[in-house]
Amino acid sequence: MSYSYLLSNFIAGLLLPPLALLLLGGFGLALLRRRRRIGLSLLISSLISIWLLSTPLVAALLLDSLKPPPHSLSGAEADAIVILGGGRVRDSIEYGGDSLGRFTLERLRYGAWLARKLGKPVLVTGGAPGGGVPEGDLMRDSLKHEFGIKTVRWVESASINTRENARLSAQLLRTDGIERIYLVTHAWHLARAVPEFTALGFQVIPAGTGYSPASPRSVLDLLPNGMALEESWLALHEWLGQLWYRIRN
Repeated sequence: MSYSYLLSNFIAGLLLPPLALLLLGGFGLALLRRRRRIGLSLLISSLISIWLLSTPLVAALLLDSLKPPPHSLSGAEADAIVILGGGRVRDSIEYGGDSLGRFTLERLRYGAWLARKLGKPVLVTGGAPGGGVPEGDLMRDSLKHEFGIKTVRWVESASINTRENARLSAQLLRTDGIERIYLVTHAWHLARAVPEFTALGFQVIPAGTGYSPASPRSVLDLLPNGMALEESWLALHEWLGQLWYRIRN
């Protein structure tokens, strides 16, 4: 596993909930005796923040802030479909080896649907930052055997993050003169992914999946649960990722 991959994920873990808020609460608890007012404020703030981020209402607002409006695709907008990996399962017990995570499978399902509808060639991208079978190879095999897409024209299997997805995929696409692409990933990931491909000179048509239909809100949306906290984490992870890319630029 690469040093940069470990370091970036370690830093993200420190800056994102729940660890960041637990550390804040712990710091406040330690200050209670000597700086009671400050310590109590930090402790209460951490508890309220964890509560809010764990509610479906706040989680939905955070994720929706990242999603561009959906639009229909005709096939005239671009010349290839690029599907970004979204995680693997190492040494899956039921499959007897490395397998694809749920985010990758959701992206593959939509990418396969688009490929059949639009008749465009497909590129899959994703490496193996922790060792094992590269994600790109798993994606190609899944498209063939599970989704009926017999031919994947390009397989990029060395990238370990979104920026490398773009950079290494660009090298493959340019060999065939591709300049316009449909970019398939989750809608909440598009705000970080699209600029990476655009910066390399591609005309990018967002093809997001994972949109949620509008539904009436109820008092239950204010009750915390683990799924909502995960969604809040995803949104904050994307905002942090965008900030990090801007700093590096």
